[in-house]
Amino acid sequence: MWNNALALTRIANTALLLAIALLLAAVLWRIANNQVFSVSGIDVVGNVAHVTREQVRTIAVNELRGTFFTVDLRGTQTAFEKLPWVRRVVVRRRWPNRLEVVVEEHRELARWGNSALVNHHGEMFEGAINKRLPVFEGPTGSQSDIARNYRRFNQSLALIGRKVTRVQVSDRRAWRLDLDDGMVIELGRDGVVERLEGFVTAYAHSVGELRGKTDYVDLRYSNGFAVRVREDKWSEARA
Repeated sequence: MWNNALALTRIANTALLLAIALLLAAVLWRIANNQVFSVSGIDVVGNVAHVTREQVRTIAVNELRGTFFTVDLRGTQTAFEKLPWVRRVVVRRRWPNRLEVVVEEHRELARWGNSALVNHHGEMFEGAINKRLPVFEGPTGSQSDIARNYRRFNQSLALIGRKVTRVQVSDRRAWRLDLDDGMVIELGRDGVVERLEGFVTAYAHSVGELRGKTDYVDLRYSNGFAVRVREDKWSEARA
């Protein structure tokens, strides 16, 4: 082989190309890790109300490693997503030396008992807020169904000027509502949205005509409902 000029030329060319590639890789590595290209700042983008400058600074100090070219975008994203009010984050490089962090915050819908909050997607999250919110209570994993039905309940009740302040779902999946006027409504387990719609339809010529404030309505009947007024007197109303 050593007497074969063509083979020797190919070997030499291959070795030259390999040397050039290694040299180029070394140069690029030096450039990528040169502190000239260090990240100079983070721009937080989005409708942000709860992510603070101090939290951003803490992440920049404790989590950012490397330069503009070598910074771990996934690691930075994970660090932001650990913040209490952050639901989703996208991190991008912005030439020449900044990071853009697109933040989607949780939008609070209700409290989950006394332990957490529920967002508009029916997801639980940790957060603190000084605001009056409806309360959801139910078995673990039921928050999405409760959030969905809560919106439908309020759409129906808006026709009679009421809204829900508490939704309770028992372990047997029986639904109970507290309204803003103090009324409690038992919905049972099945067809709860339809039961409430039927009650709203019948409200004007039934509960709406009763003297005294109705404090309890039981909709767990096939062809009507029972009501109780403040004086603890019971009446039957046909839907």
